[in-house]
Amino acid sequence: MTLPTLRTRLVLIAAVLLLVVPALLALLAENGDDDGFEDGRDRQATSAECRPTKLLEPPCGAWFGAFVPHEKENLPEKVAAYEKDMGRSLDIVYTYHDMSTRDNEGQLLTKQEQEVGKDRMLLLSWESKDWGANGGKKHKWIKWRDIAAGELDEKVIDPQAKRVAEYGERTGKKVFLSFDLEMDTRMKNGTAKEFRDAWQHIHQRFKAAGADNVIWTWIITGYLDHAELFTELYPGDQFVDWVGYNKYNYYRCHQTDWQSFADLQLPTYQWVTENITDKKPLMLSEYGSAQDTAKTGRQADWYAEVPEVLKRMPQVKAALQWNSRDPGPHCDLSLQNDDAVDALKKAGDDPYFKQPLP
Repeated sequence: MTLPTLRTRLVLIAAVLLLVVPALLALLAENGDDDGFEDGRDRQATSAECRPTKLLEPPCGAWFGAFVPHEKENLPEKVAAYEKDMGRSLDIVYTYHDMSTRDNEGQLLTKQEQEVGKDRMLLLSWESKDWGANGGKKHKWIKWRDIAAGELDEKVIDPQAKRVAEYGERTGKKVFLSFDLEMDTRMKNGTAKEFRDAWQHIHQRFKAAGADNVIWTWIITGYLDHAELFTELYPGDQFVDWVGYNKYNYYRCHQTDWQSFADLQLPTYQWVTENITDKKPLMLSEYGSAQDTAKTGRQADWYAEVPEVLKRMPQVKAALQWNSRDPGPHCDLSLQNDDAVDALKKAGDDPYFKQPLP
């Protein structure tokens, strides 16, 4: 081999590398998964029409989320453990707060939530209670009329609105926020009009604070014996972005018949779309099933239904599994065995739940 030939070949090789290496690096960056899961989200169509809307609505499917039980300081660890079981990351993580303004309980967007929120969306449930009142022995209810009258503005609502606004300014992230979920079971706290007034007042205070990164999520139980009350409690389209409802297969917990996922969800879906909204995105903000101890595979069969039924409810754009328990015997609604975990894991692997994140 002569020297000129060698030089020519080296020049050609260098030119090829200059073209190929940047392309490979770009491809790796595009397909990289910061949460450590090859959950296939990149396999779902990521064209412009499938990108989330300004209200975090995924046009081509639904978000996969959960409430994961945790203590004050271990939310990231508990979420990571749940995701390990699912073999994928959560799109939405659900947490709860009161109106006390104490550290974790009363502070929207705790340090733990902000850490989890780096790679996920957050649904914050804000309740008109003080959980630690009377030495923590009894919750103190905060009346809706007092909220509407502005009595909590200075100490509670305005500081929290400022925190949420600053979070959005710092991170560019939006949050789902629900005030007094399942308010249809809390009517001792006031009238339907007083609830609407309280919701609208909070909405206005957040707007005044510049918290335009809030996705206002109105959440009811979804049980249709409260149907008339639902319409009275609805704050109005201009004050609501998403509508959510929480329905469970309680079985022996509430001494009901076993109800499939379809039996539970489809009637409420039809009613909500006919009577509340047929345009706004809907959220199964809590869903879950008790176990049938006589048929231990029954819970797994229940979760296996989720993707197919969800596709029959195209307005539902998020579904959050409740992986915890309610008070009372037979009321553990968490995943009870490996078969149930595997069934929900398989459901979460459906492409319908693999939407490009905002």
